[in-house]
Amino acid sequence: MEGAVPGTKGKVKITWSTKGEKTTHSGWLPVDPEKDHTRKVEIINLLPGKSYKIKVESQSLEGVPGQTIRGKFRTAPAPDQQSAIKFVVTTCQDYPRKDTPKGHQIYPRMLELDPDFFVHTGDIEYYDKPQPWANNQTLARFKWNRLYGLPYLSYFHTQVGSYFMKDDHDTTSNDSWPGVDFVDLTWEQGKELFVEQFPICKKNYRTIRWGKDLQIWLVEGRDFRSPNTIKDGPGKSIWGKEQKEWFFRTFRESDATFRILISPTPVVGPDRASKNDNHANRGFKHEGDQIRKFIASQKNAFVICGDRHWQYVSIDQETGLKEFSCGSASDLHASGWRDQKVLPEHTYLKVQGGFLYIEIKRENNQPVLLARHHDVKGKTSHLDKNPAQ
Repeated sequence: MEGAVPGTKGKVKITWSTKGEKTTHSGWLPVDPEKDHTRKVEIINLLPGKSYKIKVESQSLEGVPGQTIRGKFRTAPAPDQQSAIKFVVTTCQDYPRKDTPKGHQIYPRMLELDPDFFVHTGDIEYYDKPQPWANNQTLARFKWNRLYGLPYLSYFHTQVGSYFMKDDHDTTSNDSWPGVDFVDLTWEQGKELFVEQFPICKKNYRTIRWGKDLQIWLVEGRDFRSPNTIKDGPGKSIWGKEQKEWFFRTFRESDATFRILISPTPVVGPDRASKNDNHANRGFKHEGDQIRKFIASQKNAFVICGDRHWQYVSIDQETGLKEFSCGSASDLHASGWRDQKVLPEHTYLKVQGGFLYIEIKRENNQPVLLARHHDVKGKTSHLDKNPAQ
């Protein structure tokens, strides 16, 4: 099929280094034919606040050299290190709705900003959309290989460290919850495929400290949720008991200047009245109220969300919590709202593709968070400035 990038048996070796330190490598390791010919290597004991070079070599089982890929990434500064941080966020992309033959044009535009890291909030690919419908493991893997074989995407990820989250379309299907299969693609297979294809080493939900002024939380919105169809109340949850307790505890304990929850789905909204799948919807209002109230009670705390195919900045009318929706990865993917439908919650609204660019820096020795929405060509559409309180 068009864009197919099938794997093959072989071995890989990963080498990494930073200036002034000894070069380290993994040794030659076999890829796993049962896991789409992938190999996951956890790199540990990296120094904080450094730029690393990385090289991935490949060879056949017989030792015949294959492709070599070179790249770079930055490590997070230590928690007590004051440092300016830049990162970019997007959501909702797939192969059919790419806007150039080389892939989504936001990727080279994001690179121009020289971000420290990248976050994809989920719906990275759509199993339940045609060309083809990924209704089994083989077709799901085909979609991943095709998407990340695109030049813009593959090059981007050699230059920037990335965090990946999943949502419904890249687990099984639209608005799915545990046990919801997509034809022959089972729920458990959908969960396993995400861990197989992306750098998830332990739990899907995690928190990362980036220096003195920033800590982010990435949450898992599918694996632990209640069915959308049951009645709302104290027992209905998107995050599940363990993850929610972990979030409240670690968020409260953090002494980072700015704390940001990055959620696959909206927490504030507003969302369409017909939806019943996220914390901004009536179906999960009880837990949504808990989360909004808690985050709003914390200083310099914000939400970034994916899933919605339009960009916005909104402020919850009850708690004052601010949310940034990054918007879809292309204009072809932008839909679901109207520019004219500006509600009291909105301080910015635009139905367009693009990305969100967050910059944490100091102005006159005061920490400030700058949130910029960009269109697909990289032009700034909106700036939201937030000095630390």
